[in-house]
Amino acid sequence: MSEHSDSDATRRDFLYIATGAAGAAAVGGIVWPLVSQMGPNAQEIAAGVPIEVNIGDIEEGRVITVTWRRKKYFIRHLTAAEVDAAKTKEQGDFRDFVTAADRITGPEGGEAVWSVYGANCTHLGCIPTEVKENGDTWRCACHGSRFDVIGRVTKGPAPVNLPQPPMVFASEDTLIIGTDKVGA
Repeated sequence: MSEHSDSDATRRDFLYIATGAAGAAAVGGIVWPLVSQMGPNAQEIAAGVPIEVNIGDIEEGRVITVTWRRKKYFIRHLTAAEVDAAKTKEQGDFRDFVTAADRITGPEGGEAVWSVYGANCTHLGCIPTEVKENGDTWRCACHGSRFDVIGRVTKGPAPVNLPQPPMVFASEDTLIIGTDKVGA
């Protein structure tokens, strides 16, 4: 009789362990998706990561559009004439004056001929189109705001200049948007 009860005890222990393990797996199967959905998804993680842009092939006077953190940014390779024109404008020409030196950048030891700024009007977020008239380069078709070649607001309801992202030149041909430190 004792042999039979040892067998029952072993079987009972196995059933307790198996039931506990199945219950733990079921609880884990329910809790894991709930906890993991609270964290950022792959798109959200990627949206904040700095982006590297090869600017070596952008000709003078040309502009490209890139996306960082789900927002568009213009990267413009300024001509010498555009740099000179931006530097000669006066404070009275702008609604939100910032010097050209604060809006034109370049690689360490290289020529400052780049301007990078947001591609959304600071009035209501429309995307300005490129025009070249009366010293302005960008015009917001929705409400008439105008911006110069380096994104400073000259006319219209836009209250401030087009924003500049944090950025750094990793080399003469590589611009990193999303950080102000090389190697970060």
